[in-house]
Amino acid sequence: MTAAPLTAARPLRCWVPRGVYAPQADTRLLGRALCRERITEKTDVLELGTGSGVLAVAAARLGGRVTAVDISWRAVVVAWINALLNGQRLRVRHGDLTTAVPGGRRFDLVIANPPYVPAPSGAPPRGFARAWDAGTDGRLLIDRICDTAPKVLRPAGTLLIVHSHLCGTGATLTRLAAAGLRAQVVDRTRLPFGRVLRSRLDWLRERGLAADGTFEELVVIRAELA
Repeated sequence: MTAAPLTAARPLRCWVPRGVYAPQADTRLLGRALCRERITEKTDVLELGTGSGVLAVAAARLGGRVTAVDISWRAVVVAWINALLNGQRLRVRHGDLTTAVPGGRRFDLVIANPPYVPAPSGAPPRGFARAWDAGTDGRLLIDRICDTAPKVLRPAGTLLIVHSHLCGTGATLTRLAAAGLRAQVVDRTRLPFGRVLRSRLDWLRERGLAADGTFEELVVIRAELA
């Protein structure tokens, strides 16, 4: 059992078994952006790729009516358990991003911490690697979220998405604009490469993705329907 200090309130209780993405720096960065949103009991929130469910639970604690989805059955169960541990209610669904949402449902806020690590293999990731590997450019799920988020947002709805600069901050801003969203970077943090990135450092350097040594910048992008 761990505590995830995502808000100014008491830390969230978070149980994360092996095989589920544990809250890390990207989770905390997105959590801080989440806390700045005006979430009330009338705010419908959708989290795409909930993992441990800690961000969905944080949104529920802020008052939102939260739907959390994940393609991993294990993550679905863990998110539900973490909601119970924190005395919050979530609607947790199994499925692939927005396809898990019943047709026609719209949300005021969509949040996502998708896999974004560039991977040497272009093949779809398998097993636990699905929590971070995202194709050779790191955009396997990011592009899909950029394209489909407007279809599940209400007018004046907001998308919050976090990812590394390694998969292209400018590319995400451009893609969101093409989808009809006004987007900007609202948070940044710089940190050393983690275990996965260090293990593929030579490959990253060959692709010109490690020009800044062994550090990456995480960004949170906030986008609104134009």
